[in-house]
Amino acid sequence: MTSLAGTAGTANTRGAMGLDLHKLAHLIAVAEEGSFTRAAGRLHLSQQALSSSIRALEREVGVELLDRGGNLVTVLPAGQSLITDARVLHGLASSAVQRARRIGRGETETLRIGHTPAITGDEVTALLQQVRTTNQELATQVNQRYPGELTEQLLAGELDLGLCRAMPAEQGLARSTVTQHRLRIAVAAEHRLADRDSVQLAELAGESIVVWGHPGRSGYTDLLIEHCRQAGFEPRTYRNPIQGTPPVTAVVGTAHIAFVTAQAGPAADGKARVIELRPPTYAPMHALWPQHASSAERDAFFASLGQ
Repeated sequence: MTSLAGTAGTANTRGAMGLDLHKLAHLIAVAEEGSFTRAAGRLHLSQQALSSSIRALEREVGVELLDRGGNLVTVLPAGQSLITDARVLHGLASSAVQRARRIGRGETETLRIGHTPAITGDEVTALLQQVRTTNQELATQVNQRYPGELTEQLLAGELDLGLCRAMPAEQGLARSTVTQHRLRIAVAAEHRLADRDSVQLAELAGESIVVWGHPGRSGYTDLLIEHCRQAGFEPRTYRNPIQGTPPVTAVVGTAHIAFVTAQAGPAADGKARVIELRPPTYAPMHALWPQHASSAERDAFFASLGQ
């Protein structure tokens, strides 16, 4: 590979000029596709033009960003660092343009909210009702998103706020706790625990517990596992193959149990039952948002909650 060491001094003198967002988009495409050929097709560019763009970006930065050896293009550590920040920059730029357009057209500003399946529609509704007690004019648009989609759309400026449980804040995002919900367990109507009014957390040792994310890759799953460990046992988990459905329905027709935030009593048309958990155990509802993107509606949302 051609050394770029000789360009470092020149790049440093040009640092204040900023980077070309188009070149950063080219770098991201090559990294995601792992190939200049596929990335060029995706961007509707010639492979030569794309290669020249990346070379120009490397000259601006002053270091190599990609390893072009072998059949696949490998992102070097410097390239990965730049890509992480570039995603944030692209999101900020996109959010700024969209906001300017809405203001220029006189359109009503709307707080675009996404929530993961771990947050139920009823919980989102209750939260927004609380907000509207002090801010009735706040317009909202709510959609469910899987965790990966939620992070991606927040960073891309396509959402203003994300509601989740225990998801980490990726670079460029901020996180705060909005409220806490009490955890209970759901079981099928024919489960051996279904006739109980309450269950001790320690009694769940040996049960198969439904989770929605892989342990070690889901903050919420890891939170539930930690609750079990604090109760003195290592839980046996089973990942729900049906994603996006209401948590309380996950146990219907199975011998599994699930941690839920639904109220105690019959559920899922009588096919499941929600049981109180002792001692009281809680799961946070977290808010995620683009750290450096302004939003008067998001500020009003937090102010209505006293945050």
